Amino acid sequence: MTEQQRASSSPSETAILGGGCFWCTEAIFSKLRGVESVESGYSGGAMPNPTYEQVCSGDSQHAEAVKITYNPNVISYKQLLEIFFTVHDPTTLNRQGADVGTQYRSVIFYQDQKQKETAESVIREIEAEKVWSGRIVTEIVPLTAFYKAEGYHQEYYEKNPRQGYCMVVIAPKVLKFRKKYAGLLAEH
Repeated sequence: MTEQQRASSSPSETAILGGGCFWCTEAIFSKLRGVESVESGYSGGAMPNPTYEQVCSGDSQHAEAVKITYNPNVISYKQLLEIFFTVHDPTTLNRQGADVGTQYRSVIFYQDQKQKETAESVIREIEAEKVWSGRIVTEIVPLTAFYKAEGYHQEYYEKNPRQGYCMVVIAPKVLKFRKKYAGLLAEH
C-alpha cells in the first residue's frame, strides 16, 4: 500500500481548540497538510446553540473554538497541539492581544483519555522547554458539545482578507505561521 493510499484510507479524527479569535485559529489550521476541514464555532458553555452575540457577551460561558478534522496518518494530534501552543499566547487568562473575555480563553476540549493525556504531556514539554516566560493557563476540559458558528464566520479570513482586523491581526499571524511551519503546509 502506498503512503497516499494509506493516508486516504485512514478514518478522520477531530480536535477542538480555543485559542482566542476563531477567525485567526481557523486561518492557520486550514493551511496544514492532513487537515481536511476547520469549522469555527463555540464550546465550553451550557447554553445550547448560542449565537455570536451571546458568546461575545460572555454570558454563555462558551469559548470561540475551532473543530479541526484531520487525517492522523498525515498529521498527529500532538503536532496540532504543538502548533496551537506557538500560534497563540497560552499564558494570558481570558485574552489574546486586544481580544478580552472568557470567550477568548485558551482551551483544549478533549474527546477521550488519550487526547487529555497528550494535551497534558505537550504542556509539560512546553513548560520544560520554557517556550513561554509565563505559566501556561490553557484549560484542558472534556468536550460536552461543539456548536458551529454562523455561516459568515466560516473561512472568514479567506473571504475577507482586506477587512481591517484581518489585515492588522490575522495576516501577521498567518505569515509568521507559514514561515515557522513551511514543511507542514498543504499545497493549494
